[in-house]
Parts: sequence; C-alpha cells; structure tokens
Amino acid sequence: MTPKGGGLASRPRATRRDRASLEFHLLVLVTLGLVAFGLVMVYSASSARGLLASGSPAYYLERQALYAGVGLVFLVVLSRLDYHALRRAGGPLLVTSLVLLVAVLVIGTTVNGARRWLPLGAFGFQPSELAKLAVAMWLAATLVRRGTPRSVGELLRPIGLVVALTGALLLAEPDLGTAIALTVMVGAMLVVAGTPLRVLAGSGSIGLSIFLLAIWLEPYRRARLFSFLDPWSDPQGAGFQTVQAMIALGSGGIFGVGLGESVQKVYYLPEASTDMIFAIIGEELGLLGAVSAILAFVAFGYAGFNVALRCRDPFGKRLAAGLTALVCGQATVNLCAVMGIAPLTGIPLPFVSYGGSSLIVALAAVGILLNIAQNHAVEAVAQVPHRGRGNGRTRPARDRRRRGADRPRRQRQLRRVS
Repeated sequence: MTPKGGGLASRPRATRRDRASLEFHLLVLVTLGLVAFGLVMVYSASSARGLLASGSPAYYLERQALYAGVGLVFLVVLSRLDYHALRRAGGPLLVTSLVLLVAVLVIGTTVNGARRWLPLGAFGFQPSELAKLAVAMWLAATLVRRGTPRSVGELLRPIGLVVALTGALLLAEPDLGTAIALTVMVGAMLVVAGTPLRVLAGSGSIGLSIFLLAIWLEPYRRARLFSFLDPWSDPQGAGFQTVQAMIALGSGGIFGVGLGESVQKVYYLPEASTDMIFAIIGEELGLLGAVSAILAFVAFGYAGFNVALRCRDPFGKRLAAGLTALVCGQATVNLCAVMGIAPLTGIPLPFVSYGGSSLIVALAAVGILLNIAQNHAVEAVAQVPHRGRGNGRTRPARDRRRRGADRPRRQRQLRRVS
C-alpha cells in the first residue's frame, strides 16, 4: 500500500531524474546525428576533389569515418570515467598543449599560408584543438580552487595571462577563428562562475582591443574585414569565398538542388568540405536543410547548458558550461562567416566539417559532458524528497530511517505521560 503522500513526494525525484535522462539522451542523439550527417555531406562535398586527387571519390569520406571512429572511442571512454579526475589533469594537459603550440610554429606543416598542423605520418594533428579542451579543464579547476575573480586584476592573474599566452600562440599560426572560439568559451565559464559584470566588461574591452589590433596588423585579415563589409567590391579577390558561399546558399532555395548535385563544390567554392561546408548544405538541401542543421546545434546548446545549470558540483558546472560554449560558439562563428554576417575566420563546423583533430576533440568533449550528465542523474535519484509541509527540501535517507526508528520510542513516552 502506498504511504500517504508517497506518490506526491516521489514526483520531484522522478522529475529531476527524467530531466537528467532527457539531457543525456538529447546530447547523444544530436551528436551522433550530426556526425552521421557530416559523413554524408563530406562525401558529397569532396567526392569530385577526391576523384581527381586520388582516383577514389570516397577518399575523404574514408578518412573522416576513421576520425569519427577514433572520436567515438574517446567519447565512450570519457563518458564512463569519473570526470572529477580531470580536475587534476587540466594543468599537465595545458602545459602539453602549450608546448605543442610552440612546436607547430617550428616544425609544423604549412597549408594555405598557415602553420597549424604537426605531421604524423599520413595524418596531421592540430594542437590548437587540444589547447581549447585543455584550457577548459584547467580554467574550471582554477575557478573552483581560487574562487570567482572580483576584479580585473584578479582575473588577469593567472587566468588572463594563460588565456593571453594561448591566444598569442594561436594568432601566430595564424588562427584567429580558434582564438575567438577560445575567448567565447572562457567568457561563458566566467559568467557561470558568477564573475561581476564590470569585471567581464573591463576584461572584454581589453580582449576586443587585442583582436582589433591583431586584425589591423595582418594585411590578409584587414582584407577579409573590408571584404566582409562589401564582398562584391572584390569578387575575384578577398571577397571570393564570401561571394561563392552566397551563390551556393542562394542557389539552394527552399528545398535545395538535391544531395550530391552541388555545382559550387567543384572548385568554385574553396574549402567546400571543411570551413565552408554549410554553404554546400544550403545549396544541396536548401533552406530546410540549413535550418535543420542550425536547430541541431540549438538542441545541443539547450541540453549542454541545462547539464551545467543543474550540476551541483562547481567543477562540473563550469566545465560543462565551457565545453557547451566551445561547441556552440564555434558553430556560431562558422555559420555567421558562411552566411556573410561575420568576417571569415577559417574555423570548421563542429561534427560536420572534414577534419580529424576537430572531430576527435569535439567528440571527446561530448564524452565529458555525458559523464557530467550521468553523475547529475545519479545525484538526482539518490536524493530523497522531504515529506514536510511542501517546502521542497530533501532529507537524506539515513535521517529518514533514524526518524522512523525514533517514532515508537516517542509513542511510548506519550503513553506514559497520559
């Protein structure tokens, strides 16, 4: 027989558990869906180039499938390991990533004028992707250990110095897009940590000044900025990619020209399978396909930020917010650049664009998010709602048993008095 009020008392616990389960399954569903969708679009966008370069239209698809397999292994492993161990691993991983960022400037492979890859046999590794994950782990642990910065001076030491050093190494490659994604991630973690608005505004103005200076000092960045303001003024030069992306998006209409039927991918649109893959999505799948891809990242952000907001562990809360902001912030920067509402930065679309380092690190980040969501679900189930006067507080099960054991003694004392 159900105790009086038992059904009502169990509802908060079931609600918390169901919400945690919803966030977990939504993250899994959206991530796997985007990876599968990315494999299809990478094949569609790169088949012609793969056929001309290697004789096989599936050349880039096979490599991307290999990267996805490795990334999924990291996702499963990190989703099963306790994320609390990452609190101690953040520092060593940050040092390792900084060393690799220096090494890529010395021995890295130059592609399209940028030195961002370390050669690993037939493959290449991009240390900047590892650096983003390392900064997220280190910053989450630092904010818990040192507390929330209450002034610009507290924020600059050591957080500002580490972020500035990492950003400077990224700009030296050059890789402005990754530096912007890193800044967005750090800002989200500071907001979740409760950093005062005046501190965020002061540090944000400093960061914006540095980015504007970096753009002005580099001729190709200045050209990209001016071409963003009016790409049609130089459609064959600095505005070429933006113009071709607009043509691709406009050609798709509402329903698209059909999967695999893109014209822009055949050497009209540079980097069709990497940074500009969203333009191919718009051309082949139309407005419906483009909006669906955007909504997938909205769903990812909803689930990830809910995991962060409901997590009771300070380290897990900050880390979940940073990883979610990293994925969604990078997607936002890429989408805005392709649609012509922001300057081109050369940053891939997470889970969808061709690229091994980006895909593997993004899937590893999702594995950590799933781990945090699982721990949150366990905590929600372990809590026992207090059957008091509707105040919604929880009482540990041990206290409830103790209260039940003391009830017969209190009844005996009342009988004696009467």
